[in-house]
Amino acid sequence: MALWMKLFEHKPFDARAVMGFGILNGISIGLLNLSLGFNSVGFYQMTKLAIIPCTVLLETLFFRKQFSRSIQLSLTILLMGVGIATVTDLQLNVLGSILSLLAVLTTCVAQIMTNTIQKKFRVSSTQLLYQSCPYQALTLFIVGPFLDGLLTNKNVLAFKYTPLVLFFIVLSCLISVSVNFSTFLVIGKTSPVTYQVLGHLKTCLVLAFGYVLLRDPFSWRNILGILIAVVGMVLYSYCCTLENQQKQNEAPAKLPEVKESETDPLISAENGTGILADGGVPNVVPLWNSNKDLDA
Repeated sequence: MALWMKLFEHKPFDARAVMGFGILNGISIGLLNLSLGFNSVGFYQMTKLAIIPCTVLLETLFFRKQFSRSIQLSLTILLMGVGIATVTDLQLNVLGSILSLLAVLTTCVAQIMTNTIQKKFRVSSTQLLYQSCPYQALTLFIVGPFLDGLLTNKNVLAFKYTPLVLFFIVLSCLISVSVNFSTFLVIGKTSPVTYQVLGHLKTCLVLAFGYVLLRDPFSWRNILGILIAVVGMVLYSYCCTLENQQKQNEAPAKLPEVKESETDPLISAENGTGILADGGVPNVVPLWNSNKDLDA
């Protein structure tokens, strides 16, 4: 519908990259849900916290991206705060731990690819989402019902879908589309690490709104964790802004100085040829050859 309304322009690019990215995204979503299904909520929160250091490690190893100590310190404070606020019980099991590890790795790679593909092929978040979502949806549509049946012994297609259930399914899908769009937009404009910081802000807001609107049980530990996490987020934003300003100030200084010889070459008539100030020989015809026929 957005394409039909000309809100963005379709821009096809590397089909293999799009297919691999879409399938990986679908697998990542499935593994995150399986991780939540086979682990306690506390261990699942630890899994989500592990995504930031894993992303930093992968970008450092494979993309040679450097993170300053101030950025590392702010991320540490953030993770500590979210951990205090959200992590409660830690019940470990082998299958759940393996699923969590795979979920972290696939999520990190998928988010790094989201940023890399948009920059490499110069496509917008909407253009990438438009092309990759069919593969993502197809992956989940094929694998989802099979895994549901295997894990719950129930067939999702045999469920009685009332109008109310269908309404909430459609509403959930619309919300999911907006979440996907914002995810691609944020990662494309910033970085996978910044998106994860935003995700932890969401976690803190969920806890706060749950207490205010739904009267969920809340303790001083939750409040302390949220405050520490907010300090980490503010510090991260400040450090990122400061580093971006420094890069912008350093960029003009790094531009190669234009030599005077390139704008106004000094030509010497020595030996009948032109000689540039930097020693190069320009394409100049000797003056005494003017009696010959010359091409334009």
